[in-house]
Amino acid sequence: MHTSTTSTAALEPWSIEQLQQATQGYWLNDKKPAGQIKRILTDSRDAEAGDAFLALKGERFDAHDFIAQVAAQGCDIAIVSRPMDTDICQLVVEDTRLALGQLGAYRRQQNPQLKVIALTGSSGKTTTKEMLGSILSRLAPTLVTRGNLNNDLGVPVMLLELRPEHQYAVMELGASHQDEIDYTSKMVQPHVAGIINIGTAHLGEFGGRDGICRAKSEIYAHISETSIIPAADDFAETIRAAVRTEKSLSFGTNGDVYASDVVLEAQSSSFTLNTPQGSKTVQLPFAGEHNVENATAAAAFALAIGIGLDDIVAGLEQAVGAKGRLNFIPHKDYLFIDDTYNANPGSMRAAAEVLAQQQGIRVMVTGDIGELGSSAAIEHYKLGRDLVSVKGINFVVAVGEFAPAAQEGARSTQYGKKMQAFLNQEQALPFLIRLIETHQPQPMSFLFKGSRFTHMETLMAALMEKL
Repeated sequence: MHTSTTSTAALEPWSIEQLQQATQGYWLNDKKPAGQIKRILTDSRDAEAGDAFLALKGERFDAHDFIAQVAAQGCDIAIVSRPMDTDICQLVVEDTRLALGQLGAYRRQQNPQLKVIALTGSSGKTTTKEMLGSILSRLAPTLVTRGNLNNDLGVPVMLLELRPEHQYAVMELGASHQDEIDYTSKMVQPHVAGIINIGTAHLGEFGGRDGICRAKSEIYAHISETSIIPAADDFAETIRAAVRTEKSLSFGTNGDVYASDVVLEAQSSSFTLNTPQGSKTVQLPFAGEHNVENATAAAAFALAIGIGLDDIVAGLEQAVGAKGRLNFIPHKDYLFIDDTYNANPGSMRAAAEVLAQQQGIRVMVTGDIGELGSSAAIEHYKLGRDLVSVKGINFVVAVGEFAPAAQEGARSTQYGKKMQAFLNQEQALPFLIRLIETHQPQPMSFLFKGSRFTHMETLMAALMEKL
């Protein structure tokens, strides 16, 4: 199991008593290590002297197979669910996956000074999280979920990085099955938490948006202070019914926190942020209406945790997007927009609106969207139909297994000729090169986007190299 996400900061050490207390495990043959444990990790490659290696077991791997290797690297302790015939101190627990959760929860409880925000949703989680990180880390040391460490393994890995100087934590919680958010939000114990939106990501696992709403709403069971609600969401009423706290704050159209006077520029936006504490103008360094919505969500979470309006605006205006999230890259005479981090049908449509604002010939290059289950073909059909209909987009190049379904959708409109479909990147690249040659010397803007597994950044890099 390689979760190579090690932080460089010195972590809070663990005593052997704390390890045992948190996991309720026992030391094999009563053989205990001497001294403190500097960190707990799940990646065998990084394990060294002073570490405790926690051996996770998945469907296709079992890190117990690496115990001898980590012992040879000088690692002192293995946390295992079955004793191994290796000369290393072994803390035996019932289930290492649950033990990781118990250790994360223990570390969270050891930091009572912390104010915790937790958020979930189908799209916009990462950007909202980055905006909140920008607001809070101006004020005090803040722990923010890195990358996609938002599941039942990633959340405790992040909590293990908590240190006494942290005053805030922003935890992104993802769901790929029912009960996952119940598990992680109980571990995180947020003061303020809520859903940003209910979209169509992970339709396959949940059998429809109702199921997604149920799964995400599990977050409301573990909030100690204020629940955050997306006022304009289709499921707003269902979400309100899940709220258990006395205090709640809503964002979006008809919410407590909302944007007005929105002006969308090619690579940024401005709006008036209206809140119960007053209104202020925000110059947001993010493009697209969906990012204005993400900013109002971030403002609602920050207000609920006691941050003043001036600090919220300053944080939003200094926020930086995550890698692969609508990053604008000028290259030669062309603009490349890297939005390859991930995709779902909602974020794909939002990205198209951003591309439509750019200069010159506008080309959207899309990869498949994963985790749509049996509705994958129809969702790609609808996406193809909608993308070619966006005013201002000149070409859509669909790549992947479901590209033909997207092309069928495109052909159901009068704009069918805008769409080209290819089964793989190797086939798409020559077409993109020809497209550039045909339109020289006109300026062109390209946006690349797809689910993580499609690695659309590879195609983008290949095209940039040819210029």
